[in-house]
Amino acid sequence: MQSLPVKKTVFPTIFNRTSLSYFLVIALLAVFGFTQGWNYSLSIALMCLISALMTLGVNIQWGYAGLFNAGVMGFAALGGIVAVLLSHEPVIEAWSASQPWIWSFLFSILVSVLLGYAVLRLMPKSRARYWTITAVSIVGFLVSRWLYFQATPLIEAVNPAGTGFLGGLGVYDWAIFKMLPGWKIGGSFIVFLLGGGVAAAAAYVIGRLTLGLKSDYLAIATLGISEVIVFFLKNEEWLTRGVKNVVTLPRPLDQPVDLIRTDGFQSLVGGWFGPNYSEEQLRSAASLVVKLEYAGLFVVVIVAIFVLAQRALNSPWGRMMRAIRDNEVSAEAMGKDIVGRRLTVFVLGSAVVGVAGAMLTTLAGQFTPNEYVPLRFTFLIWVMVILGGTGNNFGSILGAFVVWMAWVQAEPFGNWLMNTLVYAGSSGEYRWFIGGNADLAQHLIEVAPQMRLMLMGIVLLMVLRYSPAGVLPERVPGRA
Repeated sequence: MQSLPVKKTVFPTIFNRTSLSYFLVIALLAVFGFTQGWNYSLSIALMCLISALMTLGVNIQWGYAGLFNAGVMGFAALGGIVAVLLSHEPVIEAWSASQPWIWSFLFSILVSVLLGYAVLRLMPKSRARYWTITAVSIVGFLVSRWLYFQATPLIEAVNPAGTGFLGGLGVYDWAIFKMLPGWKIGGSFIVFLLGGGVAAAAAYVIGRLTLGLKSDYLAIATLGISEVIVFFLKNEEWLTRGVKNVVTLPRPLDQPVDLIRTDGFQSLVGGWFGPNYSEEQLRSAASLVVKLEYAGLFVVVIVAIFVLAQRALNSPWGRMMRAIRDNEVSAEAMGKDIVGRRLTVFVLGSAVVGVAGAMLTTLAGQFTPNEYVPLRFTFLIWVMVILGGTGNNFGSILGAFVVWMAWVQAEPFGNWLMNTLVYAGSSGEYRWFIGGNADLAQHLIEVAPQMRLMLMGIVLLMVLRYSPAGVLPERVPGRA
């Protein structure tokens, strides 16, 4: 039988579409740099990189296995608090003031967990085992709670305006990272890995409880658990300072203030701007260099995780996950452990989100629990994934860049648009449809910043209408 002729192209269509999309994103960042300043453009790029890592984690869960995780911000917050507990210096005064209560509190929790596990493993399954575990849990809770209320007031009373919590381990001050210049970057990788590890551990516990639920119930459960995590971080001042926020965290890279003082950097700035450079140019150049350093660090992390995610997606394991996602009944009939495989994907995706949370706290140099709004920013991450292309790692990263740039630029664009619509010119005269109504004009100016929410809705509707599979749809090998 004569085969039909195959149309040959120099490059596959997906490559052209992908490369063109990323080229446009880079071009937009360049436009922002030329028109609004390179420091501003790099700030957007850094947040895009962190958002890209979050969308990659969500895409692993949703695109690979069809798991709807509405608790993204909870896992990001866990990664953020790990960054605080590792990077901040220990508050020796708080540890001294709370001894021996704090150690007794931590020891009581450990003993309760070990006793409960021992009873679970050693006693045969019976009513007696159930009541024994219940009794151990209640007694352990009451004892640890009493010790907790003895320790926490002593901790929070130590310089509450500046510290008021236990602090961290001071990972960037470890001797190993002071051996050679730049070795503090190794501390940042420890922070990122442990941030992802704690998020993964929490995801394992949550997944064991919730992954037997249907997708809609799973979304509700993960959203509720995310709210609980953020609520905990807001109120446990002895551990996180709560809403007082942890500020001025140590960082693994250069600080603009320290960079300005070095002779080598001043000579470099003199070569850029000439010997008569201003103080403002010096500060701007220092900020630009530091942001470039962070961009390089984040790109290394994202590329490493992206390569692993791509290899997993194209492996037999990835094909198995897509089979479970597309037809759970058939996959289960072939002997696949549906719940176990979903648990694996849930843990992996949450770990990636935890890494992103640790990166965000490291970049900001502070931890602010109020910024982790589950409903608001979880929605934004999901818009990124859907717009970019579900099941396509290239698409999820592209969606992060596009949506975050639109989110950031929507407010200044809205202000410009409303001012253009309201005022006829520089003279301050109103447009004809305003009719001299100053209250209407003021209202339009005030609601301009809220246009970003409307813009996100319009963008999502347009994508779902004209490209339901996203800008870069999923491409499955062997599927037309």
